[in-house]
Amino acid sequence: MSNKPKIGFIGLGLMGSAMVARLQAEGFPVTVLAHRRRAHVDAALARGAEEAPTARALAQASDIVMLCVDTSASVEARMRGPDGVIAGLSAGKVVIDFGTSLPGSTTALGAEVAAAGATMLDAPLGRTPAQAVEGKLNIMGAGDPAAFARVKPVLDSLGENVFHVGPLGAGHTLKLINNFFAMTTACAMAEAFAMADLAGLPRQKLFDVMGAGPLRSGMMEFIKAHAVDGEIQLAFSIANARKDIGYYGEMADAFEAPSQMSIGAQNALGLARADGWGARMVPEMTDWFGALFAPASSD
Repeated sequence: MSNKPKIGFIGLGLMGSAMVARLQAEGFPVTVLAHRRRAHVDAALARGAEEAPTARALAQASDIVMLCVDTSASVEARMRGPDGVIAGLSAGKVVIDFGTSLPGSTTALGAEVAAAGATMLDAPLGRTPAQAVEGKLNIMGAGDPAAFARVKPVLDSLGENVFHVGPLGAGHTLKLINNFFAMTTACAMAEAFAMADLAGLPRQKLFDVMGAGPLRSGMMEFIKAHAVDGEIQLAFSIANARKDIGYYGEMADAFEAPSQMSIGAQNALGLARADGWGARMVPEMTDWFGALFAPASSD
C-alpha cells in the first residue's frame, strides 16, 4: 500500500488530465470525480484511479483535494452545497485550486474550508499540458505556509519551479497579472503578423528582425510557431484567455485602478469569441486578425 497522500482530483480537462497522469506515474493514489465526458476519466481509471460519484465523496476519500477547472463559478459550484467538497472535509485535509480564479472568491472559500477544519491553498499554473506530463510546470502557491510545506513534495512531483508567493489569494493575483501580460503580448504579436501580411512583409522576416532584439520572448515564439510554422504549441483557448483577462480587469477595478493596457487584448479576444473562435487556440488570433483586416486588403 502506498504511503503517499491520497489525491482527489476535480477537472480532467487538457491540463487536469495531464496532471493526473503525472501524479499516477509518480505513484500517488488518485480519485477522480465522475463526469459525463468520459474520455479523460476513463483513461485515469484504466491507470488505476478510483471514481467518486460526488465532490463530497471525493473529499472524504482524499488527503489532498485538487481542482483544475475553468472559472471561479465552477470552483464555487464544486466546493459548496450538500454534495460539495467542503461537506466532505475534515481536520488536516488540504484543498488546492490550480485554476485561474478571482482572488476574492478564493479567500471567501478559504474561510469556509477553515471552518470545516481544513486548509485551502491557491496554486495557479504556468506552462503547458505537455510539460505537466513531464512534471515541469511552474506553480505559484499561496496560503498557510505550514500547509504549503506539507503538500510541497506533491507539488514538486508536478512542477519544476514551485513558488510560495504569499497569503491565500496571492497566487491567483500573481497569475492574473501574469496572464494579462502574456495575453496582451500574444494579441500584439498576432496583430503584428496580420499587419505584416497587409504590408507585404514576409512573416519570417518580421520575426527574424523583431526577435533579434529585446522583444523576443517565449510568448512571441508561441505565436510565431503557428503564424510561420503552422504549429500550435500553446494549447490555451481564446475563451479561456478572454476569461482570464476579464478577471484581471475585475481585480483591477476592485483596487479602483482601472486597467488601461488590458483593454485592447480584452476587446480583441472578446470579439474573436463572439465570432465563434472561442474554442480555438490563442496562437490562432493571427488568423482572426487576418480575417478582421481582410476588408482593408480588398479596398
